[in-house]
Amino acid sequence: MTTSAAAERRLAHALIFIAPALWSVNYLVARWAPGVIAPHALALGRWGVAALVLALFCHREIAARRQFIRGEMLHFLVLGALGMWVCGAFVYIGGRSTAAVNIGLLYAASPVLIALFSAMWLRERFGVLQALGVALALAGVLHVLVRGQWDTLADVRLNPGDLWIAVAVVCWTAYSLLLRAWPSAFSPVARLTLVACGGIVVLLPFTLWEALFWLPSELSWRSAGLVLAAALIPGAAAYGAYSIMQRTLGAARVSVVLYLGPLYSALIGWAVLGERIEPFHALGALMILPGIWLSSRH
Repeated sequence: MTTSAAAERRLAHALIFIAPALWSVNYLVARWAPGVIAPHALALGRWGVAALVLALFCHREIAARRQFIRGEMLHFLVLGALGMWVCGAFVYIGGRSTAAVNIGLLYAASPVLIALFSAMWLRERFGVLQALGVALALAGVLHVLVRGQWDTLADVRLNPGDLWIAVAVVCWTAYSLLLRAWPSAFSPVARLTLVACGGIVVLLPFTLWEALFWLPSELSWRSAGLVLAAALIPGAAAYGAYSIMQRTLGAARVSVVLYLGPLYSALIGWAVLGERIEPFHALGALMILPGIWLSSRH
């Protein structure tokens, strides 16, 4: 392994623990958005700003390789629809009418689906240790989501908002697999910029319909602040980190970053919203962290 490849692998392993912290900011954005900015408007603003920020770092590469854009145009549109429209607006819509525990339980299925289809479709190596790591991390995240009371799983009830989240989970799985399966002439950051542009194209008509017939958004510093936060932290930074990790470690190993979400959201809730850290968070961490370590090993 070359020195640069070794450095990239070390960066990818570090990002496994950094990216979920960036994504967890989206929990705060989703919590503060109702009554301020509509779901599609938030998603469109998020990726419009994110694309502009990302383009600052890669516009020369995109210009130099512009002849490859037409050949990958359909990929950019499909990935944009999956990752920016569905996994953006649909989550914000579902979060208006479903409980956080339901969202967490549904999203906990995504790494399992990604690992399964990566082994079957992408032929990624996924051995016994990796499978054990996924199972251990899944058990840990479920322990956190049910607050250490496993009997409450029987009390979880589905509602219409859960359907929006379930569709987002399936589309995130597809986004992760296609991002790995489809080759690209562009670096991760340049490719993400172009995928974000594809997402913007898909989001535009739905945002217009939303504003005219469903949920108008207020024009204020609050709505602008939510868009900016969503664009920079769980948008450009988190998705960029995910692209780098996928290229280096593979779809199955990287998918387990979703398991850190409940722990990081608990820390953010404690730091920002004054929520308590409970013993079940600590026990969940003792399962999740070793599970991630195992699942990312060769």
